[in-house]
Amino acid sequence: MRFVGRLDHRRLVPAGLALLLVAACGGNGTATPDRSAAPSGAAGLDEVRLQLQSRTQAQFAGYFAAIEQGYYEANGIALTIVEGGPDVVPQQAGSAADGPEFTVSWVPAVLAARAASPASDLVDIAQVFQRSGTLSVSWRDSDITGPSDFAGRTVGVLTAGNDLEVTAGTARAGLEAGADYETVIQSDDMSLLLTNRVDVAEATIYNEYAQVLEATNPETGRPYQPTDLNVINWNDEGTAMLQDAVFARASWLAQTGHEDVAARFLRASFQGWIYCRTNPVDCVTYTVGAGAKLGAGHQTWMLNEVNALVWPSPNGIGIMDPASWQRTVDILLEAGVIDVAPPADAYRTDLAIDALEGITDDARATDFQKGVVDVPVGEE
Repeated sequence: MRFVGRLDHRRLVPAGLALLLVAACGGNGTATPDRSAAPSGAAGLDEVRLQLQSRTQAQFAGYFAAIEQGYYEANGIALTIVEGGPDVVPQQAGSAADGPEFTVSWVPAVLAARAASPASDLVDIAQVFQRSGTLSVSWRDSDITGPSDFAGRTVGVLTAGNDLEVTAGTARAGLEAGADYETVIQSDDMSLLLTNRVDVAEATIYNEYAQVLEATNPETGRPYQPTDLNVINWNDEGTAMLQDAVFARASWLAQTGHEDVAARFLRASFQGWIYCRTNPVDCVTYTVGAGAKLGAGHQTWMLNEVNALVWPSPNGIGIMDPASWQRTVDILLEAGVIDVAPPADAYRTDLAIDALEGITDDARATDFQKGVVDVPVGEE
């Protein structure tokens, strides 16, 4: 169990962290390591790597929790987490023959990569996020309230294929990037919007949106308020697509014993996400300790929003909803991002189903209710 380059950078969470979290998330009981899950008679642990989509943050708290709670070790797995970032394209890293065994990426980005390169054989083996958290944010006085208002504007978008919900939304509105509006690639913050270098910026509800609300409005000397903003939710526009999933190369899975390794990796990961549903303060601690760039308050906001993207999981965590998959494919086809639908084996559910068979805690959380978290103000 290890983080790449992270164990020497642990930090303590402020004692007041628990006060930031109100109305703890739904679910009953806590997941505990099942040491009997390790392969019988195994001489050692199976060493695998997980490529994160972006920097260390609570978007990936379930994986950090699974390390800290011993779930990977209990399932016979030694995990190295490989951090992502603005300069990392996870679907490219994960597609390399010598790349990480598992990759976290957004589904549209991977399907676009598969369509562009026949060499890419990434397969969605666990759909962790059940819903999208993508927004586009602008200032209230910009009068940008829908994608049709992007005409003639400068539009910030995320990198590595994570702009495709915006691209599909503007295409549906009859606009084409480069012809009808200018796009600017954002980093992993909202500085372009905050300094008025773009008219509208892409954001996730769990990260960049909060960064705006954490910033100080120079006109008032106080943090920005939601009333200062126009927010386009791409779920409302009909182009929201599936996001964080665990991918593995089909060629790697085909090798002897690797499907079993994958199922055990998923079982531990699911246990980690269950733990974060019921123990969010612990999971923020783990995320900050793993080297998160932004502070505990921001990670608390993030985990609260991320839990609401994972839970409830109507079919069980990690199980793909075929209708959601088809909707993602149809949106990509409509926008011209891909020319043909991906093959039927671009996702599979058998490994996640096998993983769930070893979990006794609630893996659906049908009664889940999102908590209430204050935006951190003045956090260093």
